[in-house]
Amino acid sequence: MGFLRRRPPAGPDFDVLAIPFTDWPGSVVVHILPGADGTCQGIFVRYDLLAGRGPAMLIGNLPAGSPAREEGVGRIEAQQLVAALGHEEMPEELGVEEHPVMQDDGLLVVRRVKYAEGRLACVEFDRSDDVQVRVVSWDRPITDDIFALLKPIPAESFKA
Repeated sequence: MGFLRRRPPAGPDFDVLAIPFTDWPGSVVVHILPGADGTCQGIFVRYDLLAGRGPAMLIGNLPAGSPAREEGVGRIEAQQLVAALGHEEMPEELGVEEHPVMQDDGLLVVRRVKYAEGRLACVEFDRSDDVQVRVVSWDRPITDDIFALLKPIPAESFKA
């Protein structure tokens, strides 16, 4: 997997993993979750479809210590996607299943999150640098092929 090094104004550097913007047919929006102390507590990349058909996928990158990873907070990426679609309530989480996926020459343990609303799909995994990655979609199943699409994003793509 490739990564983009994110250099926040405060706190440790961490890498961002997503699908290159040029490989997506619609628009892409990047959001940063700031900490009270100026640290970057997460980076979220939202992929929308053409013709304003709404968000198709959201990928979150949460470094160690991010409040979005704390117990009882819920998966913030799923909450953001559900809110962006205009739904008032977050579907109930039913459970999590671990699923091994071959990535290049290594094994990646992916956690698949099950929701009461079957149209919401979420997978997450931990990288060796202790950043947790979550991929969430609506009405589109997340297959193992997604992991082959996760590549480096050039740093200039994040410039305003």
